[in-house]
Amino acid sequence: MKRRGWTVAVGAVLVAVLTWLVLRLEVPYVIFKPGPTEDVLGNYDGEPIIRVDGAEETSSDGQLRLVTVSVYSDPTLLDVLYSWVIDDESVLPREFVYPPDRTEEEIEQENAAQFTASQDSAETAALRELGCEVHVMVTGVREGSPAQEVLRAGDELLTVDDEAVTSVNRLRTLLETEPDRPHQIGYLRDGQEHIVEVTPGESTLLDLELEQEQPCQYDVEFDISDIGGPSAGLMFALGIIDHVDPEDLTGGYVVAGTGEINDDGEVGPIGGIPQKLVGARRDGATVFLTPEANCAEAVANAVDGLMLVSVATLDDALDALEDLREGRQPPLCAA
Repeated sequence: MKRRGWTVAVGAVLVAVLTWLVLRLEVPYVIFKPGPTEDVLGNYDGEPIIRVDGAEETSSDGQLRLVTVSVYSDPTLLDVLYSWVIDDESVLPREFVYPPDRTEEEIEQENAAQFTASQDSAETAALRELGCEVHVMVTGVREGSPAQEVLRAGDELLTVDDEAVTSVNRLRTLLETEPDRPHQIGYLRDGQEHIVEVTPGESTLLDLELEQEQPCQYDVEFDISDIGGPSAGLMFALGIIDHVDPEDLTGGYVVAGTGEINDDGEVGPIGGIPQKLVGARRDGATVFLTPEANCAEAVANAVDGLMLVSVATLDDALDALEDLREGRQPPLCAA
């Protein structure tokens, strides 16, 4: 081979090698992919995901599947280029998931804490639905509190301006409405109801030490790991209720869903909707319970064969499942 031919050949090899090396370089992005789903009425590693002691055993013909997103945190340029052309994957700047002022370990710990909190709120909301009321108790009053002269440990907070105090979160919401004006606080002490007038000021919780009590005949345990974040709350709450309610909530459907839930059963928006829809349909779901605030995004990323049902509360989700069982169309997401 002539010298020029060798030069061209060697140059081509070098270009190919350099191109490959460039494509294998890690880049500052993350990739969101459809993650695994789990039936909260089933088992995880051989153990029930939800166990409710104090309830008679029930069975369901369908499924209630929580959905997840897999985050690929160290992609190469080749991975990113590939994901950009795949409809069910999303590429985002790394700082979107891992802010530069926080470590991956800190983010993972926060996600784990959110997951545990989602289980606690799901339990509170579900048990309330099953008839176990929440009592917001005063366990202490801090020095300088605007309520220091009128409330004391052992008082149960009942109302704010005639609105029921159903949780600490609800109390905060009620007091944050016009905090600089007086509010009528109803409370129970030694079996007697009282009303006092208090102005919260800068202290939205009146500088009270509070505790939620929820006496109940049911004791709930969860057994699932390797999931983070708050978005499984709605499906956990439905799973608890299905374990207690003799009626099969699913009606035989494979129902998937997502949504953060608070102690009062309000369902909030979450991220990763496009990937969660794909994962749900992949695992057999035909119904997807969608937080109302995520509906526009869900419709824009709709998956064939998956009904997008709009829910803003746990009651909405229960009503939607009843509609399905009765052959009615539940409220659907609108763009």
